[in-house]
Amino acid sequence: MSTYYNQYQPTRAVPVKGHGKQPQYVVASRPAYPQISRSPPEVPESISSGELYSSVSSNSSVSDGDSPPSGAVYEDLPAYMNHRLPTVYDPTNLDRTLVTQAQDSAELRMKQREIQEMQARVRARMARLRPNVAEGMRQAKEVQQDLEWTQRKMAAMNVRAAAKYPAQYRAANKRYPREHIDRSSSEDDESD
Repeated sequence: MSTYYNQYQPTRAVPVKGHGKQPQYVVASRPAYPQISRSPPEVPESISSGELYSSVSSNSSVSDGDSPPSGAVYEDLPAYMNHRLPTVYDPTNLDRTLVTQAQDSAELRMKQREIQEMQARVRARMARLRPNVAEGMRQAKEVQQDLEWTQRKMAAMNVRAAAKYPAQYRAANKRYPREHIDRSSSEDDESD
């Protein structure tokens, strides 16, 4: 089933002489795009159909300043574009942009490769350090348990010494107060 679409075409007002003194304006339709190509005139069979130009009759003219070389009109749009594009389009800017893009892309790939190598080295180093860290944590827990055991033993010895030798214990306690011992032991811990 075929569908019909209306095509919008811009229009402009054209003066038309009327019966009155002032000209009347009538809206005349005009194609949306300027005419690029024209149908070629009848060509003798001696000329091949692949030629880009054909001669123009003396009464025809091409509008809008994009006239082809004198005495020729383009038969088709590709031929017109092949003629016009090199004069309008400068490929050096595109070439520079492509070169810059290629350089940036190569630099980005190089940086990405460096990052991946660094990540691999970090992972390998972490794998080597993980057992050392685990061993260090185990040893720290053992030391903490030993310290707690030693503190409990010292507290028990102090209680026994205070019970067995009360006079000497009080004299030693006056000479070396308990807070002084705690303070000096905490300073020793900080210096370690």
